[in-house]
Amino acid sequence: MNHLESDEQISLFQWAKLAQGKYPELKLLHSIPNGGKRNAREAARLKQEGEKAGVSDIFLPVARGNHHGLYIELKVRGGKLSDNQKWWIAETTKQGYYSTVCFGWVEAKDVIEDYLRTG
Repeated sequence: MNHLESDEQISLFQWAKLAQGKYPELKLLHSIPNGGKRNAREAARLKQEGEKAGVSDIFLPVARGNHHGLYIELKVRGGKLSDNQKWWIAETTKQGYYSTVCFGWVEAKDVIEDYLRTG
């Protein structure tokens, strides 16, 4: 994750903390620290521990409507999905999750709010 994406994700989690009064389920919202700069030894260890390329950045394990939970891949404007990220979104969608890409924290906030309002 690049610095700009990191800043966007921090902003999203700051909003989520403030919005827990309205949406208590946001206490379950968490990031999945995948990727980033690591030395070869650490990268190999994480892979052995089950880290997978393409896993979305953010997960909300809250069922709504026909979905088991919400995965969000967070990008900044102009960011592109890798093939692994595209695969992850497609496969988790097939499994009954709402999986999407959001460009910036405001779009992610809007998606989360819409998701939580779904019956």
